[in-house]
Amino acid sequence: MKAQFSIFFRYFLNSGRDLISIVAVIAFFELVVLEQTIPNLQEMLIGLLLVMLGLTFFIRGLEMGLFPIGESMAYAFAKKGSLFWLLTFSFALGFGTTIAEPALIAVSKEAANVAAVAGVIAQTTESMSDYATGLRYTVAFSVGLAIVIGVLRILKGWPIHYLIITGYLAVVVMTLFAPAEIIGIAYDSGGVTTSTITVPLVTALGIGLASSIKGRNPMVDGFGLIALASLTPMIFVMAYGMLF
Repeated sequence: MKAQFSIFFRYFLNSGRDLISIVAVIAFFELVVLEQTIPNLQEMLIGLLLVMLGLTFFIRGLEMGLFPIGESMAYAFAKKGSLFWLLTFSFALGFGTTIAEPALIAVSKEAANVAAVAGVIAQTTESMSDYATGLRYTVAFSVGLAIVIGVLRILKGWPIHYLIITGYLAVVVMTLFAPAEIIGIAYDSGGVTTSTITVPLVTALGIGLASSIKGRNPMVDGFGLIALASLTPMIFVMAYGMLF
């Protein structure tokens, strides 16, 4: 119990150290540049404490739960030797974690609201809900496909730069033809998909898979899934905008 408390306290101090730069920037611009006192200082300090606790629990939880389970399942699938089930699991993992991303949910709702105000879709609750849901499922499908491609890359030993270059060339070409209203959303979708839920599990999957396959280097082959997961949503969301 004492050892666990010591680990937790160390993580808590590390979270505070990571937040110092943000606090320093806000304090400098509030007090020096804007020359005003910080509003609701007590509430902000309580909020900062809660953020530190949240980061501490989150990082500790990743090390205790998500990273080990991702790596252990990658080892198990590699040992099982079934390509079908490995790819099915990879797609389901990418799809499921992306659907649950809080950042994607927030961006989808905001995009639906803006689209309704701009007259792109009907300004009704049903239309905005359908638009947001369609956007989320499009992004989730693209991330699931990206993880499948990434897993095949690890298995086959494909160089990742060819995939990335080809993908971004497709993004550039599609940008020329996609509706202007969807381009910014598509580009942002690539960033919000790789957040708190997706990154730990997908990273653990890549590292575990590369570690369990003979001839693969975890440093070279284990990483890169996140880059693919950030790339494919831009392509699919622009296609979604062009079609719907």
